[in-house]
Amino acid sequence: MFTGAAVVATIALYARQALLIAYILLGVLLGPWALDMVSNPELIGDIANIGILFLLFLLGLNLEPQELKKLFREAIVVTAVSSVSFALMGLAVGLAFGFTLVDSLLIAAGMMFSSTIIALKLLPTSALHHQRMGELIVSILLLQDMLAIVVLLGLESVGNQENLLSETLIIIFGLPILVLAAWWFATRVLTALFKRFDQIPEYLFLWAIGWCLGLAELATLIGLSHEVGAFVAGVTLATSPIARYIAESLKPLRDFFLVLFFFALGAGLNIGALPEVILPALLLAVLSIAAKPWVFKVLLQREQEKGRMAGETGARLGQISEFSLLIVVVATELSVMSQKASLLMQSATILSFLGSSFWIVRRYPTPISTDRALHRD
Repeated sequence: MFTGAAVVATIALYARQALLIAYILLGVLLGPWALDMVSNPELIGDIANIGILFLLFLLGLNLEPQELKKLFREAIVVTAVSSVSFALMGLAVGLAFGFTLVDSLLIAAGMMFSSTIIALKLLPTSALHHQRMGELIVSILLLQDMLAIVVLLGLESVGNQENLLSETLIIIFGLPILVLAAWWFATRVLTALFKRFDQIPEYLFLWAIGWCLGLAELATLIGLSHEVGAFVAGVTLATSPIARYIAESLKPLRDFFLVLFFFALGAGLNIGALPEVILPALLLAVLSIAAKPWVFKVLLQREQEKGRMAGETGARLGQISEFSLLIVVVATELSVMSQKASLLMQSATILSFLGSSFWIVRRYPTPISTDRALHRD
């Protein structure tokens, strides 16, 4: 897998393409629907999900509560209006191509969100930490992630009516308890340990991994998700003096697992059945790459943001989200969504990843650009 990724990534760099494209295409090539050299992409996907946890952990670490609080009013307006707009696009495409109302509604839900992985992976660290655009992108993604969790909870309640009350109680009481307990431990215990042993990088690295994955596992024990636990772990360490150091030291580990994530994404795509949904998939992908940036730009300019910054922010959010894939998986497992609609959303998401990352790397500063003028760490 990694030998192939290294070879294909080299070709991609010479062709001035994003590395993410190379990982996805390699997965398609080696997966069970092509050369069948990797016959169990589900197992790889399960391992790769650790990369998602580290990504959310780093998102939380970079979250400055006081600064982002000022942006939340603007982000709430932009997120709410854009989510409704994108949902209507998805609903219209679903109905136009003959999908049932339930399938069309789930397609609409999948269209609402932008990719946290693509947006943060291709955003320079300097922009993420010190610029308004980075803070605004993080705010919008955070609100979208919260909305996605609500959609997932709604799906699970539809498929499991008897547990609706218990799941609601977990959100109302379990999440605040987890946040408060994590905040107390992080500020009282971890901060003291970091001050005492900050000269030993290996120890700090070990605690960062242990805190992220440990809290992710604790979250599942009380009925929440791994992703929620990892994000809470990051947020509770965001004010630590060594938060930036932890964020930098975990990036290689995050990238290792994200290679697996994108590979598994490509390997899981049934290219044999693709002709059935290729037209609506292409339409959804084009809408996400072309229409999403325009909608974000218009909304941000209405909130008094400068045109150039609003345009770049919209472009960086112009794709379908990995949360959409999660919604598809849950809906399919609960027999709420048809296999054809599931394949449609998987295909549209991957196509939007390919198109959006290609466009961003060619036009805007990114950490993976081979163009010196556009390369920003």
